[in-house]
Amino acid sequence: MAKINFGGTEENVVTREEFPLAKAQEVLKDETIAVIGYGVQGPGQALNLKDNGFNVIIGQRKDSKTWDKAVADGWEPGKTLFPIEEALDKGTIIQYLLSDAGQIAVWPTVEKYLKPGKALYFSHGFGVTYKERTGIIPPKDVDVILVAPKGSGTSLRRMFLEGRGLNSSYAIFQDATGKAFDRVVALGIGVGSGYLFETTFQKEVYSDLTGERGTLMGAIQGIFAAQYEVLRSNGHSPSEAFNETVEELTQSLMPLVAENGMDWMYANCSTTAQRGALDWWKKFRDASMPVFKELYSEVAKGNEAQRSIDANSQSDYRVKLEEELKELRESEMWNAGAAVRQLRPENQKK
Repeated sequence: MAKINFGGTEENVVTREEFPLAKAQEVLKDETIAVIGYGVQGPGQALNLKDNGFNVIIGQRKDSKTWDKAVADGWEPGKTLFPIEEALDKGTIIQYLLSDAGQIAVWPTVEKYLKPGKALYFSHGFGVTYKERTGIIPPKDVDVILVAPKGSGTSLRRMFLEGRGLNSSYAIFQDATGKAFDRVVALGIGVGSGYLFETTFQKEVYSDLTGERGTLMGAIQGIFAAQYEVLRSNGHSPSEAFNETVEELTQSLMPLVAENGMDWMYANCSTTAQRGALDWWKKFRDASMPVFKELYSEVAKGNEAQRSIDANSQSDYRVKLEEELKELRESEMWNAGAAVRQLRPENQKK
């Protein structure tokens, strides 16, 4: 493995240069990868693996929307698309990509097909880390591995088709065969990772749950809403408030941060913007630090996991979810956003 200096700390990473696709194909040449679940991560990972030359099949409930989606994506019933139990029987590597709640529900079925020497693959450490709550306890004679792309399955697929890669973490919870490392890295390369960095199942889920509730989704929506509401309450129009809150950030500044870093973006903004950003960023850090500490503590205690399990296992979960999403969707800010997106030059009718 390569050693890379990340801000003064050396970490082990696996790059595509040292573990090329040809090596990954050789490692997995006799394996059948059964992807169980075709919702968020399943399509991107499965299609990338197939396009990279691996033997992939899909396991999904028949007569479901996701079965129909798999068919639309080119998976053939009876050849590469099977009911879940049949796919589990055929697979030597089980990619368990159902939702966390779905994994809990289907686990008794999956467990029956985990014969000695197989590999059980996750893209989230939730089920295994919180095993006392989920009941997901893999048998001792299978490899238990994880590849967690740092983004959605949609982004993973889109970047793959663009010839790019999404960074992923990898972890080995259990090495029953002595082949777990080669298997997990080959799969990480196969799904289209840019590079792979080491973690554990526990660290992956702690950082992931914190990130989703924090800067990736929860905190950013809260900050958007607060700034937008302050601007509106001071007489700014919806268009102006949205552009200054969301549009400029996502369309102009964040791409620069992604390409070159925050310091570069600061250096290439106006001196007025530089001064204000440098004066205020620590105030925002100090204001949000207690919230992040509370958040991490709740994740580490398992309270956030239990909230997810309790909520997502309810029969009316989808109905309640739609109500909460409707509140966001129909808010003035995101209605203004829909209008702004329509006005982008690339969305104008020629």
